[in-house]
Parts: sequence; C-alpha cells; structure tokens
Amino acid sequence: MHSRNRRSATLSTLIRAWAIVCIAVAATLVAAPPASANSKYAGIVVDAKTGKVLYSNSANSRRYPASLTKIMTLYILFEELEAGRMSLDTPLKASRHSSGMPPSKVGLRPGDTIKVRDAILALVTKSANDVAATVGENIEGSEPAFARRMTRTAHQLGMRNTQFRNASGLPNSHQYTTAADMARLGRAIQERFPTYYKYFSTRVFTYKGRRYGNHNKLLGRVEGVDGIKTGYIRASGFNLVTSVRKNGRHIVAVVFGGRTGRSRDAQMRELIAEYLPKASRGSKRDSIIIARRAPLPSAKPGETTPVAPIVVADVPLPPVQEVVDDAETTDTTEDLVPPALAEGDTDPESTIETASVVPAPKAISAAIARAHDIARKAEITGMPAAEPKSPKATTLTVASADPAPAAVPERPAGWHVQIAAAPTEAGALEMLKKARDKAGKTLKGRKPFTEAIQSGGQTLYRARFAGFANQDAAIATCKSLKRMKIGCYATQ
Repeated sequence: MHSRNRRSATLSTLIRAWAIVCIAVAATLVAAPPASANSKYAGIVVDAKTGKVLYSNSANSRRYPASLTKIMTLYILFEELEAGRMSLDTPLKASRHSSGMPPSKVGLRPGDTIKVRDAILALVTKSANDVAATVGENIEGSEPAFARRMTRTAHQLGMRNTQFRNASGLPNSHQYTTAADMARLGRAIQERFPTYYKYFSTRVFTYKGRRYGNHNKLLGRVEGVDGIKTGYIRASGFNLVTSVRKNGRHIVAVVFGGRTGRSRDAQMRELIAEYLPKASRGSKRDSIIIARRAPLPSAKPGETTPVAPIVVADVPLPPVQEVVDDAETTDTTEDLVPPALAEGDTDPESTIETASVVPAPKAISAAIARAHDIARKAEITGMPAAEPKSPKATTLTVASADPAPAAVPERPAGWHVQIAAAPTEAGALEMLKKARDKAGKTLKGRKPFTEAIQSGGQTLYRARFAGFANQDAAIATCKSLKRMKIGCYATQ
C-alpha cells in the first residue's frame, strides 16, 4: 500500500515537473524575438529628428529588398524632376523589355506612354514592375544602366551595404540591402523631396479606368503613418518601410521577412506603439547627406564633410554573404512568387481600398529641360550648345583665398559649368559656396554666379561657374567635379 502511494507521489511529481518544463518552453517561444523564429526577419526604428537608433534586430544583415527597391527608383525620378530634365507631364515610353515585366503591373504595351505623374502613382500604389522598368529606361537608356545609377546614389547616401540590379525589385541574387540602409533611404527621400514625398500617402490611384489600392495597409489605419512602401518576393518575405509623425515626433521604421502581410503589419504596429513615444519631440538635429546635385553638407571653408552612414549600436556590419536559397536562385517570378501572389506586393489577406482618390500634390513646373538636353548633346558631340538668353545674372562673392570678381550686369561670356538649379537664389548661392569649399583647387580662378530663368510661370536659379578658356577646359573640370560626387555639366 505504502509502495503504491510512493509510486503515485513520484508520478505526480514527474507530471508536475514536466508541466513546468512545458510552460517554460512555451513562454520562451512566445517571448522569443521574431528573428529567433524567422531567419529572414530584420528590423530597425530610427528617430528621424536625431538619427538615434531606437530598436535594432539584424539591421545590418543583408536581405532582398523586393519592391522596396522602388523607393530608390522614385528617388532618382524625383532628382530628374528637380533638375528640370523631366516634368510631371513628361511622357515615358514603354519598350518590349519593360512591358514584359511580370506582375504586379498596369499593363503597358510596347510603344505605350505613361506620364511621369501617373508613373509615380503607379509605383507608390500598385507597385507596378512594368512602370519601374519604363522609368529606368527613359532616364538612363536601359534598366542595367539605371540600376548602376541606383547603386551609385545609394552609396552616396551612405547606404554602404546595398546593391541594385533592376528598377523593380524583381528577384535577383545580386540585389541586396539591409534594414539600416532602407531606413536611411526612407529618411532621405522625404528630407530631400518633401513635396514629391507626399505621393506616398496616396490611398487609391485610378489609371485608364481602373482603380488600384495602395498595398500599404497602415495608411489611414495607424495614426501618424504617412507612407512609404511595401515589398514581397518569396526569398525576402513581406517587407515594409514606414514613416510616422505624431505629437511632434517622427520615426522611420523597417521590417523585413514577415511570413504574411498581416504578421508584418502587426509587427510594425508593435514597433510604432513601443518606440514612437521614445522619439525626440525637439527640433531636427540630424540630416541625411544628399547625393548628386543637392546642397552639400555644411562645412567650414576649405573643409569637406564625408558621407556619414547611420551607425547601428551594438550591431557590427558582417562580411558580405549571399542570402540566396539554392532552390530560389532564378530571376523568374514563377519560381519565386507563389501563384496566390501574382500581384507581386499584394497581400492575399488584405482587400483593395475603396476610399476616394487622394489628390496628388500640385505640379511643380519643369525648368531648363531643353538646356540640359542641349548641353548633354554638346558634351557628347563637341558642337557648341546654343541657349536662350536669360533675364538675369548675379555673381557670387565667396569668402576664400580665391575671391570672386565684382558683380557684372550680364552673364559671363564663354563656357560655364552648371552644378544645380534651385527654386531660390539663396539656395543657388549656398550650393555654389558648398561646391567651391568641397572642390578646392579644381574651381580656383573660376567665377561663381547665379542666373534666373523663367519656365512654366516659375523662376529657377542656375548655380554656375564661369571663367573657362574653352569647351575642353569646362568638360575637364566637370569630370573632376563628378569624381568628387558633385553633379554638373558643361555649357556655353
């Protein structure tokens, strides 16, 4: 009898011990961070005002960007708009290559055209791959050439661990990025192009009688979310870059590797809820350094300011490693996107929005497009570039060892090097000062000046340097400036 009771007590003890172990294991699994349960997961939350990293999980580990790639495609398209080489009404012509992209797409056929404004909205909402390839071809002549520019621009922005191979984000084993790099891009595009960035808040886009809902389901559902982009291929999982402004705070958050669109969105909601209250409510104290023709960062005379990448605390940058699944190395959507996701970014668990169309930002007039085209042709062919007379020219006085000459009433004669165009004269003057500080001896003896032009009812101010003996001297100087990451072109 006693022996039976002892066995019963021992069995009860074992059962209780096993129950405790099971509960402990279950608690560990529930409390485990997403990365421990999902090797594709990566995330980061950055205070957009200070640059401080509020949360980081595998943020510097390489991942496939999927359609987050289109954020860079749009960044470069916005550069073209700002420089005046395109306007919102510029038609972009589709080729056999671009129209043949797999879904998601709006159905462009070879020879079809789509206006830049519609292309922006198609990328923001529908995440259209045919439109992305069309944008790339019309800007750089081919999608591979455009991808090279995307990569250069990424590196100029401090995205050290990013490489692009196409404009859409369709599968390519050599196209990669990190959560930290995408957070940097998410901050840069709205800081650099605040007016154009507003397109990312568009909920519904109508094109040729069809309505396309934005794949970003947090818009209009999470207070403060103003964009920006979703992404999906099988190799990456469900990705999302989000910008949130609320109560004077501003964060940019990134999630990679969601198993479903809903789980990705749920993770993003948790990050927003936890880390937005920890962001600064003070003034903006950190700025992303802008690539190409934008103003250079502040620097003392004679000094340059290097591109400073975002530093993610306690997460060292690992050596280069591929994240390719051997079973998923081809570039075809059929191999990497399940049939249920033929729409590319579309989450099968989500429904298309039916809200009314959000008005797009007002068109910003194109400027000096013809001047750019003429100058480019002149540089290639060696023929002089004729330009229309401008109504105003102003010289710039620069405090340096190489002072500018006194003001002259007319534009300086001969060949010039233009580095930028700005909507204000003060902006153009600042660009000239920064370019001269950065270039040093390369611009010694050159005469900085601004020149106002009228286009579409808007005044723009060219930022130029004069004082070149001939075309060859101007072109040589421009080449040297480009090596310093200062965009420019030579013109007469």
